[in-house]
Amino acid sequence: MCGRYATTRSTVDLTTLFEAGDDTLDRVPLAPDYNVAPTDPVPIVRMSQRLDGRVVTAARWGLVPSWARDTRGAARMINARAETVATTRAYATSFGRRRCLVPADGWYEWVRGPGGRKQPYFMTSRDGDVLAFAGLWSPWGPEPTFTCTIVTMPALGDLSLVHHRMPLLLPRDRWARWLAGPADPTGLLAPPPAEYLAGIELRPVGPAVGDVRNDGPDLTVAVPAPPLGAVDPAAADDVSVNLTLF
Repeated sequence: MCGRYATTRSTVDLTTLFEAGDDTLDRVPLAPDYNVAPTDPVPIVRMSQRLDGRVVTAARWGLVPSWARDTRGAARMINARAETVATTRAYATSFGRRRCLVPADGWYEWVRGPGGRKQPYFMTSRDGDVLAFAGLWSPWGPEPTFTCTIVTMPALGDLSLVHHRMPLLLPRDRWARWLAGPADPTGLLAPPPAEYLAGIELRPVGPAVGDVRNDGPDLTVAVPAPPLGAVDPAAADDVSVNLTLF
């Protein structure tokens, strides 16, 4: 599950990092967001036939298939399971033709500690590098509105101490294949290598992130917390989505 994350780099930084053009003009304005929640506007990196290459685009988090009558189900479409993404009707077309990268500083999950206290964690690069979640995008409506989802997979290594699922993380050498890979993309769903996962920090942070009205870099500052062995990730399944989202 990935129900809350941070993406704070500017469009200029993202176009440089991902060697992409800027397709955010005349669309939803993007601003640094340390507490992204479902249906918020976020940057994605996708391939554009019109501009003949990668572009950074503003998209609404929560994929809405082009055939959907309205956007009411978007908040439930923030994640696509890697195990079924190729066959689920809502995602299959986008998986085959509209894959994207979702830039992030890191993502949040909540675990239940001794006494039932919910402790948020921020998973982020130890070196401060940008993370790229595997994503899908879809246009919706006549204008159109761009929408997106994050592909998730079973959690690996120490990340399983925080939650039983995680975003599919794409190291830099997999960006190009994810965006413009083979016609049969199922091989692109391989988990990241262990050495890449070793560079992810599991950082306990304060409870303020539980309210989406809160924003700012203070949300990602480390705080003291019990050892992860004392918490139960299964007991806190989807806690991040059950907090104050709307």
